[in-house]
Amino acid sequence: MAFLFHKFQEFVKTLAKNSMLSKNPRQLQFEADINRLFLYTSYNRLGRNADEADVDEIIDMASKAPVADQQKQVQENIHLQIKSFCMSMDELLLPDVKKIKEGIESSEQSNPAPRRSGLSFAIGRNTPSVKHHDVPETRPLERADVSQRLKDLIGYTLDIKPSQIPHKEAGQGLFLNGECDVGAVVAVYPGVIYSPAYYRYIPGYPRVNAQNSYLITRYDGTVINAQPWGSGGETRDFWDGSTVPEIRPNMQGGEKGPDRFWKLLSKPLDQRQLGNRGNILEGRNPLALAHFANHPAKDMAPNVMICPYDFPLTENEMRVYIPNVVFGDAEEVKMKRFGSFWFKLGGSRNGGSDIPVLKTLVLVATRALCDEEVLLNYRLSNSKHRPEWYTPVDEEEDRRRWS
Repeated sequence: MAFLFHKFQEFVKTLAKNSMLSKNPRQLQFEADINRLFLYTSYNRLGRNADEADVDEIIDMASKAPVADQQKQVQENIHLQIKSFCMSMDELLLPDVKKIKEGIESSEQSNPAPRRSGLSFAIGRNTPSVKHHDVPETRPLERADVSQRLKDLIGYTLDIKPSQIPHKEAGQGLFLNGECDVGAVVAVYPGVIYSPAYYRYIPGYPRVNAQNSYLITRYDGTVINAQPWGSGGETRDFWDGSTVPEIRPNMQGGEKGPDRFWKLLSKPLDQRQLGNRGNILEGRNPLALAHFANHPAKDMAPNVMICPYDFPLTENEMRVYIPNVVFGDAEEVKMKRFGSFWFKLGGSRNGGSDIPVLKTLVLVATRALCDEEVLLNYRLSNSKHRPEWYTPVDEEEDRRRWS
C-alpha cells in the first residue's frame, strides 16, 4: 500500500507542474488544485483494498478527463463522505425513533393535541427555546462526549489546543485526534457566507481583515466569515448569524475607493435578510473547526488543502450538520470580476444548476494523518504586506492564486 501511495504522490507532483493545464495563472492554479483533489478524494474512495490497477486508472483519468468532469467527481466524492459523517452524527444524537413514535401516539390517544410535523414525530421536541423555529430534541450529550463517540465511529475527531507552531501569534491550533486516510474530509469551515454581491456587508468593510483573521475566500469569490461561529456550542439550535458583531457596511467618513463603487452597484440590504436565512444547526459538530487550522512554519509542510464543496439544499436531513448560513437573498446575484472589483451583470443565477446549493469549504487530507496538528497553506497574497510569521509554502502558487 505504501508503494502505491508513493507512486500516486509522484504523479500529483508532476501534474501540479504541468503548464498546459490552463490559459491564465489563476485558472491554472484552480485546475491544478482540482486535479489534486480529484486524485486524493478518488484514492480515498477506493479504500485500503485498492490495487495498482486501480491507482493507474485514477492517474489515467486525471491526465485525460476534462477539469469540469473532475470537479463534478470531487463534489460527489466529498458529498459521500459528508453524508456518511451526517449518518454517524444522527446515530450519536437522535433518540430511538420507534420509541418516540409509540410515546407520541399513546399520548395523543389519551390527550388529543394539534398534529406535529414529520420532523417532530421522527426525533421529538421540547418546548421551543427559540420562537422562530422548533428546535428538535437530541440526546443530552456534551460536546466532548459527542467528539469522543464520533472518533469511535469514524476513527478521528478534532481538538483545539495550543499550537506547536513556534511563534507567539500561533495561539490555538487544530489537532486531529485519531487517524484518517489521504483524501478524507478532516474539517468543515463554518460561518456566514457572503457572495460578491454582499461584500460590503462583511463586518469592517472595506478593511474586512483588519480585525478578523477568520475570513476565507473560494475561487468563485464567495467569502466565509467564521468569526461568529467561534468554537460552536453545546446544543442544536436556531442560528441566524445574529452574533455577527456588525452586519451593516462601514460607511463612516468619506466615500473612497470600493465604498464609492459599491454605493453605485448595490442597494442597501435590510437586516432581516440575514435573519430569514437562519437554520437549525448542530453546535456540537466536532468537525466544524476548520478555521482553527494554522499555517505551517518554516521547514514544515501542510497536510490538508482547501476544497470547495457545494452542499445541495435538497438534503434536508443533513442540513443541520452544515455549519453555515447565507447572508442576503436566496438567489445569487450574477457578478463578474474585473481586477479587484466585482460588477453586477443583471439577472440572477444558481451556479448553472437547478438545485439550490450552499457554497461551503472543507479541508481534505493530503496524506494519511495520525494524532497531529492540522496545517493549511494560507496562500496569502504576495501583493500585500504579509505578517512576519508567514513563510510561503510555494511562492508561485501564492502568486497564481491571487493573480
